Amino acid sequence: MSTQPLLAARLRAIARRTPWCRQALQAVAQLGLPACCIGAGAVRNLVWDALHGVAQPPLPADIDVAYFDADDVSPHSEERLRQRLATLLPGMPWEVCNQARVHLWFEDYFGYAVPPLLSLDDAIATWPEFATAVGLHLLPDGEIGIVAPHGLDDLFNMVVRRNPARISAAGYAHRVASKNYTARWPRVTVVA
Repeated sequence: MSTQPLLAARLRAIARRTPWCRQALQAVAQLGLPACCIGAGAVRNLVWDALHGVAQPPLPADIDVAYFDADDVSPHSEERLRQRLATLLPGMPWEVCNQARVHLWFEDYFGYAVPPLLSLDDAIATWPEFATAVGLHLLPDGEIGIVAPHGLDDLFNMVVRRNPARISAAGYAHRVASKNYTARWPRVTVVA
């Protein structure tokens, strides 16, 4: 029997009871984008803080808002959306990225080219670790939708494992060293 429905229910419960996450999901929903979510480190931190019993989880360093709009790949659109979010919910560390334009800047930033992504789900499937390849969004009925192309096991088992879809072994090693996950979350297991 798959544990995914149980893990999805746990994730929704954690998101609902965490004020910054609940408020951020509502603000992002107000953007009205058809393919948009809060994801990556913001979701990972949310879950790992809860699993470590952090009573009042701090805001993440940034709230990653990922969306997909192949019709407008201007970086100015990302900034306009970030400013709208800052107006809707001030004081939050918003980071906004159109996944449809990642291939336009990725090589300059990381040193190697990547093909264009096809959708938000396709993009999330390439994020650096399986535990961070998770996105949350509000559905029209107010339920929390989950995008987790690789499932939720690594997230809830607190396992950091390289997603080979995009990040190199060297890039992953650098990322793991810079994040120092176990300093904040001692029960995390890092797979080299």
